[in-house]
Amino acid sequence: MPAVSKGDGMRGLAVFISDIRNCKSKEAEIKRINKELANIRSKFKGDKALDGYSKKKYVCKLLFIFLLGHDIDFGHMEAVNLLSSNRYTEKQIGYLFISVLVNSNSELIRLINNGIKNDLASRNPTFMNLALHCIANVGSREMAEAFTADIPKILVAGDTMDSVKQSAALCLLRLNRTSPDLVPMGEWTSRVVHLLNDQHLGVVTAATSLITTLAQKNPEEFKTSVSLAVSRLSRIVTSASTDLQDYTYYFVPAPWLSVKLLRLLQCYPPPEEGAVRGRLTECLETILNKAQEPPKSKKVQHSNAKNAVLFEAISLIIHHDSEPNLLVRACNQLGQFLQHRETNLRYLALESMCTLASSEFSHEAVKTHIETVINALKTERDVSVRQRAVDLLYAMCDRSNAQQIVAEMLNYLETADYSIREEIVLKVAILAEKYAVDYTWYVDTILNLIRIAGDYVSEEVWYRVIQIVINRDDVQGYSAKTVFEALQAPACHENLLKVGGYILGEFGNLIAGDPRSSPLIQFNLLHSKFHLCSVPTRALLLSTYIKFVNLFPEIKATIQDVLRSDSQLRNADVELQQRAVEYLRLSCIASTDILATVLEEMPPFPERESSILTKLKKKKGPGKVPDMEETKKERNSDMNGSTEPVSVNSSAVTMSTPSTSTDLLGLGLGPVLNSVAPASAGGSLLVDVFSDNSPAVASLAPTAEENFSSPRIGSADVVSDDPAAAVHDADELVNKFVCKNNGVLFENQLMQIGLKSEFRQNLGRMYIFYGNKTSTQFQSFLTAVICQDALKTQLNIQTKQVDPAVDGGAQVQQILNIECVSDFMEAPILNIQFRYGGALQNMSVKLPVTLNKFFQPTEMTSQDFFQRWKQLSIPQQEVQKIFKAKHPMDTEVTKAKIIGFGVALLDMVDPNPSNFTGAGVIHTKNIQVGCLLRLEPNTQAQMYRLTLRTSRETVSQRLCELLSEQF
Repeated sequence: MPAVSKGDGMRGLAVFISDIRNCKSKEAEIKRINKELANIRSKFKGDKALDGYSKKKYVCKLLFIFLLGHDIDFGHMEAVNLLSSNRYTEKQIGYLFISVLVNSNSELIRLINNGIKNDLASRNPTFMNLALHCIANVGSREMAEAFTADIPKILVAGDTMDSVKQSAALCLLRLNRTSPDLVPMGEWTSRVVHLLNDQHLGVVTAATSLITTLAQKNPEEFKTSVSLAVSRLSRIVTSASTDLQDYTYYFVPAPWLSVKLLRLLQCYPPPEEGAVRGRLTECLETILNKAQEPPKSKKVQHSNAKNAVLFEAISLIIHHDSEPNLLVRACNQLGQFLQHRETNLRYLALESMCTLASSEFSHEAVKTHIETVINALKTERDVSVRQRAVDLLYAMCDRSNAQQIVAEMLNYLETADYSIREEIVLKVAILAEKYAVDYTWYVDTILNLIRIAGDYVSEEVWYRVIQIVINRDDVQGYSAKTVFEALQAPACHENLLKVGGYILGEFGNLIAGDPRSSPLIQFNLLHSKFHLCSVPTRALLLSTYIKFVNLFPEIKATIQDVLRSDSQLRNADVELQQRAVEYLRLSCIASTDILATVLEEMPPFPERESSILTKLKKKKGPGKVPDMEETKKERNSDMNGSTEPVSVNSSAVTMSTPSTSTDLLGLGLGPVLNSVAPASAGGSLLVDVFSDNSPAVASLAPTAEENFSSPRIGSADVVSDDPAAAVHDADELVNKFVCKNNGVLFENQLMQIGLKSEFRQNLGRMYIFYGNKTSTQFQSFLTAVICQDALKTQLNIQTKQVDPAVDGGAQVQQILNIECVSDFMEAPILNIQFRYGGALQNMSVKLPVTLNKFFQPTEMTSQDFFQRWKQLSIPQQEVQKIFKAKHPMDTEVTKAKIIGFGVALLDMVDPNPSNFTGAGVIHTKNIQVGCLLRLEPNTQAQMYRLTLRTSRETVSQRLCELLSEQF
């Protein structure tokens, strides 16, 4: 940049600034400014033409006045005229004034653009830099339209100076952020990647920022940057601090560039080339090694730069999740930061370890730091750090440490900050249910939770307690005894009274034999707290009273007196009055048999996803709650420690008899008819609350709310010599699993096949459960997965063979590891052969492995969505289908299906609020394909219009076929 000559000092500006500073009052300052504005206005309007120096001086004064907070309504034209000057200082002041004062909608934009074009074409690096800085500072759409075609040419031109390349890259980055739809993707994109090899590290730093932003939206265009980024990173981390003197910051070589390169690599999966992958691993190991070296400086800037590179390297290790050694080393390094005196480092370490805890490779290493995390929970003064400690305890919890972690969380809950108490309550409830080794501990934990933080215990928590107690015979008596004792406290929370009222109403007879908990004592205990309750709780207690009439006829008269009292029959609340009247009449006119039928014990509730976890996910936001089911091996085991699924026996696969009972206690827990019978005592203690639907490991029987049950087929119908000859209801079965991962795949008189699957990027794992419904052993049991024709090259499926003998009433599990190599149309076929009663049985079903399973949801703004929509405008990239609705057009169901399909559901994107939009990326080994969808419902005509746009025609067609069948 040219030096400012002595004559450019602008003495008049210095005098004016001095006068302003010497003003004793605001009025004096305004008076001096008004005087100066009048003088400048007269100079601009005078007949005498001003020279460049005078214009520059007066424009500078206007700029200073504006920065003091005063409005400036003239002088813009003079500033624009300065752009045509050949003197650097005059041109600089002109661009500075325009960058600060000119509105993007100004009428002068066209004149400004002409001046900028002249400077860009001048090939004078100083003038080009000034013009590029102005474009980036203003960043208006008009400027983007005018210069997005020229700036990439400047960036990749061979004769462009390094300083101009830096400015061009950052200017293009700014325009991409403000007007992404106007930045073209062309031949320059492949050339800009090679800037990562530039000798000037300033150019590399600017180019890395640009490439990272563009790669997040168009990963396929910039995938060649991975090898170049690894190469450049390797040269930096292996260099000494003296090798990069101009870019070494407190003995750390090029820390900002290192961080940017590591972030760029997080846009892609691990490199496939062995040499590149090995070099990247070496780089990461070097960074971890340097973190162990003694600091070269005691100054905070040195440690900040060093730790910035280290944490970004750990983020990349976590993102790849493929190197066990690196993951464990990263965990150990973070463990050292847990006791660091710097609060920010402790916070970042806890946050990173939360993610590490979800990796199967590093979970055990994270658990070794449990005592340190618990100590942080007790002693940390910063509430945000304590919250991260709670998150980490939740993430590292498994069956081996569940009781310890839950106990520590309960202790902390008594003194926890009010803003995080509800979240802790939800996490304690989930962990207590998930890892209960017996139900007595679970019941004690939840009652303790209500005692400590009753105000923060949501309805979902105590609803769940009721569900579990109802579904388990072996805990009902203990629960009744425990809540009865808890209710004897002088003051107990209303949520505890709700739980106690419900449980005693159902199972109070189990403890009535003890004189200390006789029927009358139970009733008096509940009724003594009746007047202190809210209306909903009183309504529940009235239902408990009528249940007592059936359970304990000896106190029927006492209960009728209460129901008959004026406070009930003439209650101001309509609900309470109606219940009192109806319950009183029911108790008077109904015979004992009718009462026993109407008021019989509630049947088990259907096993489904826990509403507590759903509430926690909503509270934390998508992607914030660690999905322990997906990442920890033992999550697939049942709750009493067995690693085998529950056996399928006659009681587990039959539907319970429809009951005339109703949910008199008003929990609103959903339908209870046709529910699954509870598992036997040797089975799973708790349903898997982390699964999408009722889990395959608990019972494979279809429930009333499941849509997975296939038509029952006789054994004679499934005998075939050709493995692929009889594929039962193939397309129908696949379509039922398009938006779901768990359920019953096939069932007949002999066998039930259930599955549970999980997918991440281009990899998937499927657990198939084969249940023998007969009392006779299956012999020579053999399974095979058949990929026909082109599917052999499109999918890699590895299977583990199962035991050749399946005992009667037993269940065996088979694991399939799936890799998507490229996009595919067909589904693989599962063929099963076995001998039953001497006869060979052969059956085939299509496995629900569909292209959408390899979606990764992508969040986008409205602007980004429609920009990308316009880019995918080639006719072959779009597929549209108009079809009749097959199911009721329910908005919430539609949203759930779109999310289940794998894309991110984008809110407030489509101008029509009744339309649905989604975005995601299909991950295969060879390519990544971005996908945008738009679903337009017409409720009057009961029709949908589905539009999909992707970069590959075959992908668009297949996804459209799959999704259109769901509505």
